[in-house]
Amino acid sequence: MNLNYKLNNTLFLDIETVPQEKNWENLSEEIKVLFEKKTQYQRKEEFTAKQFYNKAGIWAEFGKIICISVGYFVDVENEKQLRITSFYGDDEHKILTDFKVLLDKHFAKKTNILCAHNGKEFDFPFIARRMIVHQIELPKKLNLFGKKPWEVPHLDTLELWKFGDYKHYTSLKLLTSILGVPSPKDDIDGSEVAKVYYQEKDIERIVNYCEKDTIAVAQILLRFNNEPLISEENIIRV
Repeated sequence: MNLNYKLNNTLFLDIETVPQEKNWENLSEEIKVLFEKKTQYQRKEEFTAKQFYNKAGIWAEFGKIICISVGYFVDVENEKQLRITSFYGDDEHKILTDFKVLLDKHFAKKTNILCAHNGKEFDFPFIARRMIVHQIELPKKLNLFGKKPWEVPHLDTLELWKFGDYKHYTSLKLLTSILGVPSPKDDIDGSEVAKVYYQEKDIERIVNYCEKDTIAVAQILLRFNNEPLISEENIIRV
């Protein structure tokens, strides 16, 4: 694609989200009504709002972030390394604050961009909305007010793959498969995250899954740019 971006200026990321409450019964009556109205067009008639609540994590109004994994390229002794780190846990406010510090301190330059798969539709707005809920000032990279489309510092591998075909959707798993990128979906998938978090209480498993998605996004961008993939030994978790 001959992308006009320096890959070392790119922060790759992925997020994992879950419903704000473990059980439907924990919601206030007002929130139950609002969730029912919000999801009425997504639910099939045979599903009640209560039965649909396990999907609440896809909406920032009813979900919360439990993990943000990020990756960035560095050049070490003429080799490219991909360094991965994660912010995760039960305290969403801390996750978002720590992520904001990373953006403001290390990825605040005009040349820095954020990259995710379907990030423009999901990851970026979800993070921004949850920051607003927690009264966290938006970092410049997420504050899009007044920006022209070409000034938005966001790159989306799904959008790049669409090539202008806006009705087209390709999952991360499918894209990695056809491009020969090691699949990140070798353990759980997004539909299982809430169960692993609330029932199995295995946050480390979720972090590992999130990091694999982040790595996959970085590898896809390399493939788009006709560059070699990063070898496993050059993927460094910090």
